[in-house]
Amino acid sequence: MNNPQTVDVLIIGAGPSGSALAIDLVRRGLDVRIVDRSPHAFDGSRAKGIQPRSLEVLEDLGALDDVLAGGDLYPKLGLHAGPLSVPWKMFPHREATPDVPYPNTWLIPQFRTDRALHARLSELGCVVEFNKALTELTQDQDTVLAKVVGADGVEGIVARYAVGADGGSSAVRKQLDIGFAGTTDESDRVLIVDASVSGLARNRWHMWPGLGGKLIAACPLPDSDMFQWMVRLTPDETPPQEIGAIIDRIHSHTRNRHIQLHEIHWKSVFRPNIRLAKHYGRGRVFLVGDAAHVHTPAGAQGLNTGIQDGYNLGWKLGQVLAGADPALLGTYEAERQPIAAGVLGLSTEKWGGIAKLDPSSMKRGKDEQQLALTYYGGPLAPADGDSSTLHVGDRAPDAQLLGADGAETRLFNLFQGPHFTAIAYGPGAARDLELLDWPTTGAQLKRLTVGPAAGDGRAFSDHRNTLQSAYGLTGDTLLLIRPDGYIGHIATRDFRTTTQAAVRAMTP
Repeated sequence: MNNPQTVDVLIIGAGPSGSALAIDLVRRGLDVRIVDRSPHAFDGSRAKGIQPRSLEVLEDLGALDDVLAGGDLYPKLGLHAGPLSVPWKMFPHREATPDVPYPNTWLIPQFRTDRALHARLSELGCVVEFNKALTELTQDQDTVLAKVVGADGVEGIVARYAVGADGGSSAVRKQLDIGFAGTTDESDRVLIVDASVSGLARNRWHMWPGLGGKLIAACPLPDSDMFQWMVRLTPDETPPQEIGAIIDRIHSHTRNRHIQLHEIHWKSVFRPNIRLAKHYGRGRVFLVGDAAHVHTPAGAQGLNTGIQDGYNLGWKLGQVLAGADPALLGTYEAERQPIAAGVLGLSTEKWGGIAKLDPSSMKRGKDEQQLALTYYGGPLAPADGDSSTLHVGDRAPDAQLLGADGAETRLFNLFQGPHFTAIAYGPGAARDLELLDWPTTGAQLKRLTVGPAAGDGRAFSDHRNTLQSAYGLTGDTLLLIRPDGYIGHIATRDFRTTTQAAVRAMTP
């Protein structure tokens, strides 16, 4: 085995959660390696819905353009009952607003999401190392040693921290001996098939429900001739494997022999695992995504929750590596585990409703969009800071501001990057923001003043009152926004003193 150089962070697993985390860490200037046991990037459509909050995350990480180019809005459902097809609006279409720039769930096969993230990671100078499987993981007080096996044999990788992003059967979680409580229903299986199809309109997400929870669904995948098919199997049914048998299974259920499958690109049998890790890490090793929580596919929650796991953990790892109190890493589990528990309940309820042919289970709304998720009341968001509309720990909304040069800009454009942002609304808050101490190491602070002041290049006016409205501002206010786009502090008095106390918990 080699005598390895120590890297800052090793990530095991290059799906959406691991790749998003890698992007966030690399853009902070950290030395990162990301390995995956698969021989190449994932080929299937599996998790195909990107929620509005995740679109905002992907914009900050620099991967949004590719994701938007590779997808589309969801079509209406087409509910088939005999010869009839009833259109059903599963996703209410919403127009963008100043505070929510991406209000609609985005339909994109997972393989395109993965490739968009990998392309962004490559732009930053980090490449996924495929065909490297974890065989052993040990740690001491200062480092983690991972043994991986690949085409060149066994390699030892030493890292200051490691992250398991290696899916529901996570080797990292098993090495850490962390419990994964929940259920797996072996009798409830779904055959998922990506196939080139003719004889079926592409302007609908087709569903053929049946009694006893029987269901076949076919969702068109954008910019292709493919549909993602979901065939709910009976408890004792052997999943059809060959294309002819799959076509026969579809014809027997749908009674539509015009449907033809011409090529199968990927297939898998899914069992609804509903599980949550007892802990999100141990020592210097953490879990993100499916390694920490697995869901039913209903509501498009798993991939999105995993991406946001990485987004929460990334800035905290960066801060601790820069000298912040390691206790900051304890807030990762404290903030993210309750979110996953809530998402598990939501997706499980939706999945059960589909089996009962409950129309409400097919509706999607604000609960699925993840815009209202909050860390309020958690270790970094004590329940004593709020405005008239927002709490500390809430998502920081977007807004339209006018710069001193007369150019309009989005607040999210000013947030973009690995820094914290402080917004001083009004002259009193602006004076204290100038005096706010900020450490020279770790994530830096972008200071924005909003109000009548102008002329220093940092001054903006809330010319349409979109900031005032979204943030519930009624007077001078100093806002501290975390690097992951959540509100770290709201001060309406004692601006400098109270903000400085909040800063200390999150910085070196």
